[in-house]
Amino acid sequence: MILTDFDYVRPAGLDEALTLLSGTRGARLLAGGQTLLPALRTGEIVLDPVGGPLLVDIRHVDELRGIEDGPGGGLRIGALTTLAELAAHPRVLAGAPELAAAARANGDPQVRNLGTVGGNLAATGRATDLPVAAVAAGALVELAGPGGRSTVPAEEFAATGAPAGSVVTALLAPAGGPAAAFEKTADRATRYPVCATAVRITSGGPRIAVTGATPRALRLRGVEDRLGGGPYTTDAVLAAFRAEPRELFVPGRGTSAEYLGHLAGVLTARALARAVQAVA
Repeated sequence: MILTDFDYVRPAGLDEALTLLSGTRGARLLAGGQTLLPALRTGEIVLDPVGGPLLVDIRHVDELRGIEDGPGGGLRIGALTTLAELAAHPRVLAGAPELAAAARANGDPQVRNLGTVGGNLAATGRATDLPVAAVAAGALVELAGPGGRSTVPAEEFAATGAPAGSVVTALLAPAGGPAAAFEKTADRATRYPVCATAVRITSGGPRIAVTGATPRALRLRGVEDRLGGGPYTTDAVLAAFRAEPRELFVPGRGTSAEYLGHLAGVLTARALARAVQAVA
């Protein structure tokens, strides 16, 4: 299909972008364009004809780029940072390896070179890789909107998305060291996760999150409590997952809830083993 007609604006800065978003009904952000442009071509997304179809291109807003020091010794990862940059950045590899691994698992090199952190976090309608790693890391999503700047936990953002008229400006990730990992089973055609898990081992025990097999990126506190301080053997992890209600896992694409629950347990066991090995 041919792209629908729309107006196009490239704002000079974030404030101008926010003004355009709040002043135009149905205006949409354009950053990496990896989801938006194909969806416009197929008709999956239809721009609002009443408000005047408008794409607000924020790709040249420099304040949304880069990886720098964040609160409490963590990392502030700008929303326009590409997935390729995130996957290769030395500080991310050292302090938040689950984020780097999730970015590296996303699509192919062309996708990673264009796709952005903000776009991957804000993607709706299908599971993506970065949100589950952000949940496991205990990260915050930084937003800018008409009311100013705010932060929300990554798990909450995965459930609610960005409020209308707001922009994801950064991901704020605590630096946790090497004891973290990401594992994924991908759909062969799309590379989206059938199931992906991310873990981070802390002094209080593991943080474990799952996506693809669940309605959205979810932290599995029940599994965390059952595993406690370890040891994180495969048998112990699978037993902890078997105790989770099957309704938590959403069947689809020829898979059952029972299968997805088991797959999530297997991937989590692998991720925990890699996280433990990283600090051994």
